[in-house]
Amino acid sequence: MKITARWRAALLCDRITALALAAISLVGCVQVVRYALLGKALPLVTMCIVEALLILVACIAWKSRAPWLLLADVVGCIVLFSLTNYLETTLFNFGFAIQAAAALLGAVLGTVFAIRQHQGLRKGGLAPAVALAVIVVAVLAYWMVNVAIDKNTQGAAQTELWAVPSAYDSVDCDQPGTVEAFTYQTKAYATDQRDVEKTAYVYLPYGYDESQQYNILYLMHGTGDDEAYWLVTHAYNKTMIDNMIANGDIEPLIIVTPTFYVEDDCADGLDALTYSFREELRNDLMPAIESTYSTYAESCDEEGFTASRDHRAFAGLSRGAVTTYHSAFCGSLDYFSWFGTFSGSRTTAEYFQETLQSEEFADYSIHYLYVTSGNFDFALPGQIEDYADLLEVEPRLTEGVNTSFDILPMRYHSIGSWHLALYNCLQKMFVGLS
Repeated sequence: MKITARWRAALLCDRITALALAAISLVGCVQVVRYALLGKALPLVTMCIVEALLILVACIAWKSRAPWLLLADVVGCIVLFSLTNYLETTLFNFGFAIQAAAALLGAVLGTVFAIRQHQGLRKGGLAPAVALAVIVVAVLAYWMVNVAIDKNTQGAAQTELWAVPSAYDSVDCDQPGTVEAFTYQTKAYATDQRDVEKTAYVYLPYGYDESQQYNILYLMHGTGDDEAYWLVTHAYNKTMIDNMIANGDIEPLIIVTPTFYVEDDCADGLDALTYSFREELRNDLMPAIESTYSTYAESCDEEGFTASRDHRAFAGLSRGAVTTYHSAFCGSLDYFSWFGTFSGSRTTAEYFQETLQSEEFADYSIHYLYVTSGNFDFALPGQIEDYADLLEVEPRLTEGVNTSFDILPMRYHSIGSWHLALYNCLQKMFVGLS
C-alpha cells in the first residue's frame, strides 16, 4: 500500500507539472506566432529566446520531478508582463499572465503534493537546472559584453544600440551649454480657452551667439512627467548633448522641452491634449521662443515659420511621441520637417492619410522621421503596426532613406531606452542642410 501511494504521488506530481509545461508551451507558441506576424526580426528573436527559456524551465521541472522550479517561470512571467503591457493602452503580451498562472498552479500544487508524499528528485535531476543556469549566464554575459563594447565606442548612430558611449554621458563637457526656464502665456485649448501661464526649458549650446542662426528641436516628455524631464531631471541627457556638439557629431542647436499638460485639464483622459497642443505650439510657444532666441525664422508668423521649417524638428517619448504625431507631424507639417517618435504612436492609417494627404500639407517634404522603441517596450507592437500603416499611405516616406525604425535590444519603457533614442535621433536630424 505504501509503495502504491508513492507511485501514485509520483504519477500525479508528473501530471501536474506536465500540464503546466503544456500550457506554458502552447501559450509560448502563440506568442511567437503573433510576433512573427509583426514582421520585425529583433522582437521575434527576442520572443523566441524568452519563450524557449520559459519552456526549458518547465521541462526541467517536469523531468527532474521538481515542480518548485516553476516558480522561476512565475517570477519571469510577472516581470515580462509588467514590462510589455500597459493596462491603459495595450495588453498585446497578456500571454505572460496566463503562463505565470499556469506555472504558479503547477509549482504550488505539485510541490505541496510532493512534500506531503515525501516525493524526491529523480536521479541526476539537478543537472538540467545547472545547464539552464549556464544558458542564462551566457545570455547575460552577451548583453554585458555588448553594453561594454558600445560604451567604449565613439561615433555614429547605431541601429542596434546597446549603450551610449561613456565619453558622452558620464564625462562633463568642458564646453557646456546652458539650460534656462522660459515662461510664456497660452490658453487651455482642450477645454475652456482660459489664459494659462506655462514653463518650458531651453537648452542653448556653448558659445550661443544671437547673431548666428540655430536649428531648433522641440522635445516632449511622456505621461506623468513634466518640462524638466529631459534636461533637468535626467541631466545626463544635457551632458550627452554638450559632448556630441563639442565632438562635432551634431551641429550646435537649440532644444526646447515644453509640456502638453495644462494645469488639471483632461486629468481623466489625456488624449485630447495630444491634439490640442498643436494650437499652443503654433499660436503661443513657437512665437514666444523664436522671437526670443535666434533661429532660422525671419519672422514669427506663418510665413516665417513655414519658410524655416527645414531647420525645425519635433520629437517626443511615449505620450510625447503621440503628441509629436498628432500636433507636429500630422498637425504642423508646414512648420516642421524633422521628427522623432520614441515608444509611442497610437495614430491610425486613416488619420495619417486624412491629415498628411490634405490640401494643407500634401505638398510639403518630410526630411526625416526617426522611430524607435525597446524590444521589451509595451508600445512596440502598436508602433510596428502604425509604422507599417504610415509607410503604406504616405509616399513621401521611404524606409532606409528618410525614415527608419530602430529597435533597441534589452530595453523597455524607460529613460534608459529614450536616452539611447535621443543619441541616435540627434544624429539623424538636420543632416545635409547647407
